[in-house]
Amino acid sequence: MIPVVNSISERTIQGELRSALERVTGERPLPQGSGRTDAGVHALGQVASFELAAPIPAENLLRALNRTLPDAIRVLEARTVRSNFHARHSAVAKTYEYRIFPEAICPPMLARYVYACAWPLDVEKLEAAARFFMGEHNFLSFVATDPDLAARYAASRAELDPKTQVTATPIRTVYSSQWERRQMEAGELLAYRVRGNGFLHHMVRNLVGTMVDVGRGYRTVEDVPGILAARSRTAAGPTAPAKGLFLHSVEYGEE
Repeated sequence: MIPVVNSISERTIQGELRSALERVTGERPLPQGSGRTDAGVHALGQVASFELAAPIPAENLLRALNRTLPDAIRVLEARTVRSNFHARHSAVAKTYEYRIFPEAICPPMLARYVYACAWPLDVEKLEAAARFFMGEHNFLSFVATDPDLAARYAASRAELDPKTQVTATPIRTVYSSQWERRQMEAGELLAYRVRGNGFLHHMVRNLVGTMVDVGRGYRTVEDVPGILAARSRTAAGPTAPAKGLFLHSVEYGEE
């Protein structure tokens, strides 16, 4: 992912990619990711954009970067795009996936990439709860607790953030929201896949935390519309652990 660089000594994927670009090209652009994520969140399809003066063919840059980057980071594709393309602001949709391992014993090799949930979960209730999130909604109940940001969201759905030039609103459209079961050698995996035009800070993790409450019987499926309507973080469930979340893919229009 492309997290914020908080200090010179902190290693980030953004920083590692920037260093690799400098070693390969002699230039030091700052890659801009399609979004910022929390520590512990994973990416299968992150996108980053940057500007280079060096006339290196995309396929050559791809090979050179993968020879230079640490083993934990790989560039899957490189391409030349229009000059006004931005990995974040040009995105039209994103898909996230959250993985839960509901078995009694979670294999050590899997533990870093799933939420090992100790409670028995009713999958039919999870699926029913997930359907309520489809469509355009105010997701203020599912945004990370931030009094200042919440006040701005509550004030207007048309306010423009001066830093990002993105409308500061908790209104988002979710195109699909569903759970699926996957059989693995170690047992069954539950995966929540959600696709939308954008996501708020901690939104997917808070959706999952709330659905887990429904799946274990702590809340009912019928509670979900009321949680959405409340527009208050205190109405929803806990934030699910970061390690189960994956940025699956980012979609763009014409590039």
